[in-house]
Amino acid sequence: MKLDCRIIIYAQDIMKFTGRSRSYAYKSLNQVKTYFGKSKGSLVTFQEFADFHGIRVEEIENILFENTPNKKDHL
Repeated sequence: MKLDCRIIIYAQDIMKFTGRSRSYAYKSLNQVKTYFGKSKGSLVTFQEFADFHGIRVEEIENILFENTPNKKDHL
């Protein structure tokens, strides 16, 4: 599976995108889950994360996947 096809965001992605710590990333994920009424074990999508923080999904994807070889093949 290509990395740029994922729809789920993980703490590691948030750490790379924000430059913040692991604890911040997990706190941010939990805030999104609470906002959307999700249970503790639920996954968070890029769209939900972006909507909660008021940013475009494309901005997140550009930063997270800019160094992915699969993305360069499509340019």
